[in-house]
Order: sequence, then C-alpha cells, then structure tokens
Amino acid sequence: DIAMTGEVSLSGNVLPIGGLKEKLIAAHRAGMILALIPQKNFERDLSDIPDEVKSALEIVGVSRIEEVLERLLIDV
Repeated sequence: DIAMTGEVSLSGNVLPIGGLKEKLIAAHRAGMILALIPQKNFERDLSDIPDEVKSALEIVGVSRIEEVLERLLIDV
C-alpha cells in the first residue's frame, strides 16, 4: 500500500517530478496509505494537494534512494 514517484539519478539522488497532484490523487483513490515523493516536491508542491488527500495519505519526502529502501524495509 505504498506509492512512490520520482526520478533516481545514477548517484542515487531522488529528483523532482511533474504532475505530483495528479499522482497523489490517483494514489489516494487506489487506497494507498503512504506516498514517498522527492524532497524538492515535498518542500514546494504540497500546497497544491487537496486536503482530503493530505489527510488520508502519509506523504514523506525523500532525497536519496537509501531513504526509499529503508522505508520499504521498515513498512514490509
């Protein structure tokens, strides 16, 4: 029940993406409970996300692929 979005560079950095609002709405509709998104998007785009989606999803900003893997292993 984990949604993820972002671009991963060869060095393991999680880079920002477009269309975050639509992706998080889709994750919410699909019943996801956790969304991992690029930290840059977390810092600048959360104000665009509907409150209903923000209250239903735990949205976590990540900067490195290691953070993603850590969350996945914790939440398994």
